[in-house]
Amino acid sequence: MLQNLFSVIRIVLIGKTGNGKSASGNTLLGRETLTSILSPSSVTSACEKATAEVHGRKIAVIDTPGIFDTKYKESEVLIKIKTCISLASPGPHAFLIVIKLDRFTEEEQRTVQLLQQVFGDKAAAYSMVLFTNGDRLRNMTIEEFTRQSSPLTKLIHDCGDRYHVFNNIHKSGRQVPQLLEKIEKMVSNNGGSYYTNEMFQEAERAIQEEIEKIRKADEEEQKREEEKLRAKLIGKEKELDSQLKKLEEKYRMQAREKAEKKNKFIFPGVVFVATQVGVAAGVAAGAVGGPLGMGIGAVVGGIVGVTLGLVAPAIRNHCVTQ
Repeated sequence: MLQNLFSVIRIVLIGKTGNGKSASGNTLLGRETLTSILSPSSVTSACEKATAEVHGRKIAVIDTPGIFDTKYKESEVLIKIKTCISLASPGPHAFLIVIKLDRFTEEEQRTVQLLQQVFGDKAAAYSMVLFTNGDRLRNMTIEEFTRQSSPLTKLIHDCGDRYHVFNNIHKSGRQVPQLLEKIEKMVSNNGGSYYTNEMFQEAERAIQEEIEKIRKADEEEQKREEEKLRAKLIGKEKELDSQLKKLEEKYRMQAREKAEKKNKFIFPGVVFVATQVGVAAGVAAGAVGGPLGMGIGAVVGGIVGVTLGLVAPAIRNHCVTQ
């Protein structure tokens, strides 16, 4: 099983605003952790990450804002994408494309293409459609429902015919473990590893650099706590050893959490800017997605520029130029 191979199973939620990404994440985690409030607009404006142990598995859920929505500026999308990559570093085990059963838009028909543009061509092999509002099926099966829509059937096919249904209102005790089993099978079919590429690897390098800085800054504080434990547990070597290990783990996890949210991959000292070649290539690749795809294409061109070391002086608050 995957929990024997990885310390944490990382799951990235992708989809349009209002599709129930946060609610689905909370269902997965078994508690209300991610921002999920009933409102006319999206409530998740920044990437969030939460972890939990679920059915014997340690999982991390990364909830993305509507990075495929048209309302964000390219500079905002760039930061959101890079934050998502950082939080999922060194790479996710699954991309869950969250679709609302009663709302499948034209933009969502291109989700897999946009997913590949943002995260790389092979990301589709780690993707699965997660339908929300399962209660609306009533007496219909999900297979009967999807057969009514050719675009929806194609989306599922693009995800390797992998899908799952969540009923976030009337929650079945089996819907979460069944989804985790499907994720395990998908990862196993992909060679038993998580998805990664140059962007995730660069993010991980930046995180490790930041962790080193944080651990050095916390060194004196940790030493003081260690001395307190030694003074308190004189003659109790076994208990002392256990407490020291817990303390080390606490500082290690705190450093990782801080570093994932703030590092030079997300916020470089000089703003990484795509060259004309990078942007042009991104726009060309994004053309298949129309105006939205072209915008994301330009953003991804900027990220590719980062991985190739193409930098330029900071241009005020803009992350990408066209």
